[in-house]
Amino acid sequence: MATAIRITVIGPTQTVSSTLVIRLQSKGYQVSALSNLAATMGVIYSDPPDILIVDLSQPLPEMNTVIRKIKEDCYFSSIPVLGLIGEHDDSIDWEDTALDDFIVVPINYPELFCRISLSLCRIQRVFDNNPLTRLPGNTSVHQAIEKALGHPMAVCYVDINNFKPYNDMYGFSRGDEVLRMIGRIMFNAVKGSGGGFTGHIGGDDFVFIVPMEKAEAVCTTIIGHFTALVADIFDEREKDLGYYIATNRKGQEEKFPLMGIAIAVVPTDSARMNHFGKVAQVAAELKKQAKRSGESCYVVDQRK
Repeated sequence: MATAIRITVIGPTQTVSSTLVIRLQSKGYQVSALSNLAATMGVIYSDPPDILIVDLSQPLPEMNTVIRKIKEDCYFSSIPVLGLIGEHDDSIDWEDTALDDFIVVPINYPELFCRISLSLCRIQRVFDNNPLTRLPGNTSVHQAIEKALGHPMAVCYVDINNFKPYNDMYGFSRGDEVLRMIGRIMFNAVKGSGGGFTGHIGGDDFVFIVPMEKAEAVCTTIIGHFTALVADIFDEREKDLGYYIATNRKGQEEKFPLMGIAIAVVPTDSARMNHFGKVAQVAAELKKQAKRSGESCYVVDQRK
């Protein structure tokens, strides 16, 4: 059973004891009500809600202080804050009042419920997307793979060979640029094939999902563009030698091959691909095979 969304309503006594709380509870939300503004932050710190609804329909300077404290706290700033405002109130200083959304009173409850759902979905998207590449992150990747199971699709895990020593040698800014570029290369290749899903698990681990019949062509496109990218980020001497010198995990200098890309292609229409964990397991095995080649390549799971 899914955990009930927890909502805290903050405002004068007549607000927190009103129909609002009852209507929220009728939709299955777990609701707590606070009318003592002085105690608000202590309550939120001890039991953070999933969403806050604050009554701004009456002039209460303390309310802005509460909102500001929440939004200035790095841990609680992600909590969506919905404000209740008067129908003809144009006096709100929006720069000083850090709301994520608002609802006009008297409350249109179907609209309020929609705005609550939208706020929660919005914050999930914001936190799921990788901040560097802006591609969907782990939660979206997991959901996309689960959705592909049982269909003639290919889940393709992408890993950059020898990325860590490059990142250590040339610095995070150049490493980040490589990650941004591979994210863009993948996204464009998938889009150019007719569409699909592109996600960033984290670090140099990516995933894309396309129809099985297009997977190898997309892999070939990504490898081709990544090879061109590598040619631009190393100097001529390193390209001629085919390696660069960096410090390994033991603190010793070592020759590392120029970066390559390994792609594990896992078809999802076989009966044995019945859950996310199995796809990840097979992909890990295939990536090892791809990496052993020493060159950019892809490996397709041929087992039925």
